[in-house]
Amino acid sequence: MDRPVRTLAAVAAALALAACGSGTPAASPSPDTPSAPTEADTLTVFTHDAFTLPEELTDRFADETGYEVTYTTPGDAGALVNQLILTKDSPLADVVVGIDNTFSSRAADEGVLSPYISPAAAEVPAEFQAPDLTPVDYGDVCINADTTWFAEQGIPVPATLDDLTKPEYRDLLVVTNPASSSPGLAFLIATVGAKGDGWLDYWGQLKDNGVKVAAGWTEAYYTDFSGGGGEGPRPLVLSYATSPAFTVEGDESSTTALLDTCFRQVEYAGVVAGAENEVGARKFIDFLLSPEVQAAAPENLYMFPVLPGTALPKVWARFAVLPEEPIEVPQERIGAERDEWIRAWTDAMS
Repeated sequence: MDRPVRTLAAVAAALALAACGSGTPAASPSPDTPSAPTEADTLTVFTHDAFTLPEELTDRFADETGYEVTYTTPGDAGALVNQLILTKDSPLADVVVGIDNTFSSRAADEGVLSPYISPAAAEVPAEFQAPDLTPVDYGDVCINADTTWFAEQGIPVPATLDDLTKPEYRDLLVVTNPASSSPGLAFLIATVGAKGDGWLDYWGQLKDNGVKVAAGWTEAYYTDFSGGGGEGPRPLVLSYATSPAFTVEGDESSTTALLDTCFRQVEYAGVVAGAENEVGARKFIDFLLSPEVQAAAPENLYMFPVLPGTALPKVWARFAVLPEEPIEVPQERIGAERDEWIRAWTDAMS
């Protein structure tokens, strides 16, 4: 393993001694000169609950850098940002992975991140870029259907947001709370983008049609959903366009994504402001855009890699299909109106 032979502190001490030996006072840094990034022997990584990478890759990063790496998972994207805000006067992490485009503006507004974009991000398409953050992966949040259940019941699989309000789909849908779940917030934003000023009326129709709201994705998918290995009573669930690639049995998937209901979610990595190991944080972000980690994203993070040309699992070509035109809402509008949307939704659905 390659470890730094001389720390920044050692270098500074050597310079000070040299200055004293020459009889010339050491010059004070200009207040306009940015301080050099700090480095420590440890690195703390904040991630969301679904962040996993092959052990051989994380071990390789630790071996090559010499860092003792700790991974902490306070929750999903919203919980990550909340934790960073609550602890910004005494940061608990050096680098954060999993802030998405529904919460990135809040992190920027609260000043919890130190600007850094990996040089490798120059290859990432412009649609995934965000100020001061490095895009890592992306995927579409969509309603998923248990196709086996619908075939057995002789009911057609719904296709659109409007279909979900029809009587034949009463009590069949489970979504997640946008106040506590990043997929839930992504779907809320999708309804804003699709319905405009009538988005809250649309949620009233879903409520009247028996929609269930779960706290998080795991509860919704594995407890309430009838497909995907779950045994719940509801055959419609809020999940991802990639989810059907993980429910393949033989030559077919038992689930499908409703591509007219999707909102594109981009996940980012950032350096935590005040990080004890800013050098290590930058190295970890560069590591996330390495070809090996990007290639591991589909089967470990369940998301698409952001670097063009990264090979995808063969099954994804058939079952992890992305919509050509996902529902869009500008990030500037999300940042300006997100909290008001959540408050209005909570009042309407409580």
